[in-house]
Amino acid sequence: MLKKALFTIFCVGIRIASFGQFAPSDSTHNKSNQFTFGTVNNLLDFANDHLHLRYRSGGTTKKGFDCSGFVRYCFKNFGMILPHGSAAQSLLGYSVSRIEAQPSDLIFFKGHNAKGKRVGHVGIVTEVTDKYIKFIHSAWNGGVRYDYLDAAYYQKRFMGIKRVMNPADAKNIKIEKD
Repeated sequence: MLKKALFTIFCVGIRIASFGQFAPSDSTHNKSNQFTFGTVNNLLDFANDHLHLRYRSGGTTKKGFDCSGFVRYCFKNFGMILPHGSAAQSLLGYSVSRIEAQPSDLIFFKGHNAKGKRVGHVGIVTEVTDKYIKFIHSAWNGGVRYDYLDAAYYQKRFMGIKRVMNPADAKNIKIEKD
């Protein structure tokens, strides 16, 4: 278990050092690895195209996704490789408050045990208003679907929001679905 954790930290460190795309104030990073306004909307549309696909433990394909497999699959389609595992994904990027949250940020939760202290679930923020945060994720009870942070189940398990892309690229994005 310790070897697996150290390996994950090592891989995340290599990823950050190699591409620098998770450093919020680094203006010298490779522009080709940045998301753009259009890419954020395309990412969210791509995620939406997978609604109702079934949950599958360890799943990383259209045959079924677990939560981190779904997030990884969506970002990989746009050239950004994330690790598989919600805890490993939570080590990336930098924390933002609920007020600063933007579409394409990752949102993290505890697993089934609301009293736990470890990240056990991840989704992609799709919409932020002054009243709610909406996200898409793959849940064991429903597969790929939308939920809201203010739902009691998720409020009790909320752990934080991380930005894994350049914040300037996602500013003021509004999703006009529903």
